[in-house]
Amino acid sequence: MYGAQWRGARVAFLREHPFCAMCGKALRGRDAVVDHIVPHRGDAALFWDEGNWQALCKFCHDSRKQRVEHGGLVGGHDENGMPLDRAHPWNVGM
Repeated sequence: MYGAQWRGARVAFLREHPFCAMCGKALRGRDAVVDHIVPHRGDAALFWDEGNWQALCKFCHDSRKQRVEHGGLVGGHDENGMPLDRAHPWNVGM
């Protein structure tokens, strides 16, 4: 699935989505990843569903996204010290 067709689709997607969906950083070259929001696990329909794609910087993909996929919380807080992750216990029910 990750052949020439994917490489072309990746370039086009990143051209339309030049910022990391998690941290907002501008994406450049090898620092840019097209991530499958829901892991496709070999499902071709899910693999090619652009609604299931997001642009991430390599750091967020390799750290934050992996933590979320393995049941953890996304780090970070707002200017008041409140966790950004909506699933954080402090944010549940708010």
